[in-house]
Amino acid sequence: MKHKNNSDIIAPIVILVRPQLAQNVGMVARSMMNCGISQLRLVSPREDHLSQEALSASSGAQIILEQAKVYTSLEEATNDISYLVATTARVRGMNKPVYAPDIAVQKISERLSKTQKVGIMFGPERTGLENTDIIMANALLTIPLNPIHPSLNLAQAVLLVGWSWWQSTPKDKKPQKNSSLASKKELNLFFKFLLQVLENKNYFSIQNKRAAMQQNLKNIFTKSLLTSSEIKTLYRVIKRLSGPEKQKK
Repeated sequence: MKHKNNSDIIAPIVILVRPQLAQNVGMVARSMMNCGISQLRLVSPREDHLSQEALSASSGAQIILEQAKVYTSLEEATNDISYLVATTARVRGMNKPVYAPDIAVQKISERLSKTQKVGIMFGPERTGLENTDIIMANALLTIPLNPIHPSLNLAQAVLLVGWSWWQSTPKDKKPQKNSSLASKKELNLFFKFLLQVLENKNYFSIQNKRAAMQQNLKNIFTKSLLTSSEIKTLYRVIKRLSGPEKQKK
């Protein structure tokens, strides 16, 4: 996404998942403008992001709020994104790469330089992201702070991550050729196909383990950074394995 005052800069997309207060969304827009990030997506916001409270809190970053896109689900909001980073204070034991901001922005810049869409998601002010949100991410970003009091408000978190990206990214770097990393939409469609095949084979017969088994499977594919071509190969392999056996001649 190109920022209007920095036309050669391609920035990540900020995704706020179920934000609670309009004022906080406005302050997030201000933090984004500080760091040259202009694309904001909101998933099921509780309050109107164009309310007077939000606009006042944005302090000159009103255009970000006006151009923000609102979605009813995280899946819908990330359909066109290839690399998704979840901000969290806890690792959650999901066996995903965990980066501090300085390393995370290196990974993000690498993806952006290949013209891949990158999203950084932040959870609700009170609870943070849930496991069902984090499972969709390719990597986790944690901000190392005083363990006695590590709490940040939403705008502070966005500002810290945004500043890390802004100050470490060469502003004159030109995009490279797209490496066709699979989008979240492609991954989600593939995963639904895989689950249906496994359902047909009665793979999830133990009901009390069903959710955990599905989560583990999804985690395998979200952290693998599959390309579109690899997804197509997996489709063909699974279709062949799940079809009727061919008779040997």
